[in-house]
Amino acid sequence: MKLLVIGRGGREHAFVWKLAQSNKITRLYAAPGSPGMAQYAECVDISDSDLNGLADFAQREGIDISVIGPEAPLADGIVDIFTERGLVVFGPTQAAAQIEADKDFALELMHKYDIPTGAYETFVDAETARERLREWQHPLYLKVSGLAAGKGAIYCETLQDSYKTVDEVMVQRAFGASGDKLVAMELLEGEEASIFGFSDGKNIVCVVPSQDHKTIGEGDVGLNTGGMGAYAPAPVVTPELFDDIVQRIMKRTVHALSQEDRPYKGILYGGIIVTADGPKVIEFNCRMGDPETQVVLPLIKTDFVDIIEAVCNGSVADLDIELDNRAATCVVMASGGYPEAYDTGFPISGIDRAEAPGDVIVFHAGTGRKDGQLVTNGGRVIGVTAIGDTIKSSIDRAYGAVGKIDFDNAYCRRDIGHRALTNV
Repeated sequence: MKLLVIGRGGREHAFVWKLAQSNKITRLYAAPGSPGMAQYAECVDISDSDLNGLADFAQREGIDISVIGPEAPLADGIVDIFTERGLVVFGPTQAAAQIEADKDFALELMHKYDIPTGAYETFVDAETARERLREWQHPLYLKVSGLAAGKGAIYCETLQDSYKTVDEVMVQRAFGASGDKLVAMELLEGEEASIFGFSDGKNIVCVVPSQDHKTIGEGDVGLNTGGMGAYAPAPVVTPELFDDIVQRIMKRTVHALSQEDRPYKGILYGGIIVTADGPKVIEFNCRMGDPETQVVLPLIKTDFVDIIEAVCNGSVADLDIELDNRAATCVVMASGGYPEAYDTGFPISGIDRAEAPGDVIVFHAGTGRKDGQLVTNGGRVIGVTAIGDTIKSSIDRAYGAVGKIDFDNAYCRRDIGHRALTNV
């Protein structure tokens, strides 16, 4: 088989790394790919926003399945374009991807189909938002309804914080068209977890729960990022709780989207919070999380091609995914200054040393090459993933590997997995 992975980040590197282990693949491509993906796949210089260019390539090369990593091309309808050309593609349609691309739609769907989540209200103009927010209990979250690269949920402790956010989003247009609708959502108290399921539009099979670390600062403070680290499995999700989440949230959501004539085929990502009243949905995403992918995929023993094929051909009900019973931790090494202004182009060294002991994989999130040298080329530069018999051993091994990698202005959180250690 020939497969094409679309994307350039750490999540897509993890896809390529996992797919390269399959003996079913004869040719593996990545577009646009990265220096890390080039170890396993032939990188093609086509942007993940050039939807027709990607479809042209898939047709020309006779690609059997195209695997879409990022949310933006999914929200822009890449699956619809490929399907219209008779190409097999792994990911949800544009209509189904609105579960992430339009938070107002997602919350309306959840309330309609009794999928546990929080109270919400949607605003389309700043004046109404300010007026209505006076009636809301603070603290709360204000969320841009459209895509915001994981940075569109703003914690507002006071009414003045809410007014400031309304001004930034709806007047100053900090998020562009993604902020055309602003959603107020009640603050749900509890511990978060990420649940990933593979759905063929009718059935869904979920895998090991993980936990992301969204903020830049240790102790979960500071600005939101795309994710500073993750680990799996997340002890907060007990086996009983996992079954409850699958039944009342994940399966119910697949059914709801089918009822709305938006059958969901691909990876459904439930951002869950475990409250005193049980698990509730914070938000859904139409793809795997980054960096959660980098700890979940290493714990899947089943051939990833088999899972992808089951989603594409509608046989998820027959899937029996075998999981590794160990743990994995990923620590993101970022450019100093991220998620605000940062410099790039710094040489990176030590990756080979970090991976040498085994059970350590370094995934490239924002790297490039300059004069043959691997250099930094993004805010989140690499994700250092380690596998261990326990969560603690995987954390220790990950930080041991981090210590062997060097680039100027490198920054990482030193407390990835801290909640797991208190739950074990």
